[in-house]
Amino acid sequence: MRNVLEYLEHSARIFPDKIAAQDQVTGCSYKELLLNAKRIGSFLSGFESPGNPVVVFMDKSVEALTAFLGIVYAGCFYVFISPGQPVPRIRQIMEVLKAGTLITMGEPKALAEDMGFTGNLLDYHEMIHGEIKEEDLSLIRDRSQDIDPLYCNFTSGSTGIPKGVLVSHRSVIDFMEYFPSMFGITSEDIIGNQAPFDFDVSVKDIYSTLKTGATMVMIPKKLFSIPTELLDYLWEHKVTTLIWAVSALCLIAQLKGFTYKVPSRINKVLFSGEAMPVKHLAVWQKYLPGARYVNLYGPTEITCNCTYYPVDRKFEAHETLPIGRAFPNEKVFLLDQDDRLVTENGRIGEICVSGTALALGYYNNPEQTKRVFVQNPLNTRYLETIYRTGDLAFYQEKAGLCFAGRKDFQIKHMGHRIELEEIEAVLNSYPLIERACCVFDDEKNKITAFYVGNMNEREISIRMRESLPVYMIPSGFCPLPELPVTPNGKMDRKKLLEMGKGKQP
Repeated sequence: MRNVLEYLEHSARIFPDKIAAQDQVTGCSYKELLLNAKRIGSFLSGFESPGNPVVVFMDKSVEALTAFLGIVYAGCFYVFISPGQPVPRIRQIMEVLKAGTLITMGEPKALAEDMGFTGNLLDYHEMIHGEIKEEDLSLIRDRSQDIDPLYCNFTSGSTGIPKGVLVSHRSVIDFMEYFPSMFGITSEDIIGNQAPFDFDVSVKDIYSTLKTGATMVMIPKKLFSIPTELLDYLWEHKVTTLIWAVSALCLIAQLKGFTYKVPSRINKVLFSGEAMPVKHLAVWQKYLPGARYVNLYGPTEITCNCTYYPVDRKFEAHETLPIGRAFPNEKVFLLDQDDRLVTENGRIGEICVSGTALALGYYNNPEQTKRVFVQNPLNTRYLETIYRTGDLAFYQEKAGLCFAGRKDFQIKHMGHRIELEEIEAVLNSYPLIERACCVFDDEKNKITAFYVGNMNEREISIRMRESLPVYMIPSGFCPLPELPVTPNGKMDRKKLLEMGKGKQP
């Protein structure tokens, strides 16, 4: 197997009339998904050569999923950009991609021009009414390789420019060969999709669905601020499987949603993105005691997840929920500051990963790629690329790995990976701010911005929303006459963190 479209084609043969995907407005069968994807691929092949990026500029929907698969039929790779993102950030992404084609739901050309796009602007509705060119599609498939890029998701970048993580067919196939069967995902399941399509948690929803012949129900984003309606939605759509970011699960627990209704068909709850608070997990276990719970870990660069921990008991508030052991065909190990292997329990090291699940690197960014996709320092005999995650962990007897924080200033907040330096770069770009520094309190899950300048909190917050997603906006702003520095002249982040926690500087 060398192409993820084989999942779709297999399920369409077995379950042609079954609903493959459904959003709040429409749904499509496996047969419809297959045919419309082929139409889009045929149409697109007249505009793009295989191996090129194609942007899908629309809200999460059945149409967006269909466009993804159509792009793959054309031998290209897809990049999802939500219209809700700030225009300056979209411009940055488009500058990195230099994409020649953008698929929309018929948005006006002026909107694309605002984003700095001047290439082929294609209307989804026109594309699905085109003819299927089986001969052209077969030729594209025959020339394809499993190492061809499949998608590119953009994450926060330390230079202020987002990084595009490019993932191949082989990496997704390698992960999907094990993921659904390990956790009992079958054609009988209805997967409740929470994650945005530019967040790699959604990759597990999409390809678990296509591989097994399950049904994926896309949950509207607005429901995650209204727990009662969210629970109604899960109940009405008979959802059985949740592969969610931790923050989404916590929302229901924090707002006591289960006192309103328990969606009792849910039998699998898999979570990732940040550390799961044990007290919130306990709420889920209380109301859905028969469900299977799994803690998943892994950055975008290793294709979804590299470790897993099946939660087989109730944890006390003071206990750490492990991230467990490596998935099959992946090697996960710890290196100390001197690149020596860490094997003993309790000793912290950086999490490093090798295997075919590794991404192809950062698109159009060889410098950043070389920094973290490196030769395994433990192997001097042949080429073995590893990804240095920057995450820290330690071994716990019997439980495997336990997460121990970030090595640098990259953080995980609201399920998203964020470079604090990117936020600082935006703040420092404002004329009325002389210098800014951000810190993250992982206990309170709070970003605080300290700055020297003449803007108040409200002014800064409003201004930042013009260029950054909501999850990157600090929840606190503290003006200072000057920022503290360490003896060697660097900003004293430790001191600022103490101040952010309400301690004496």
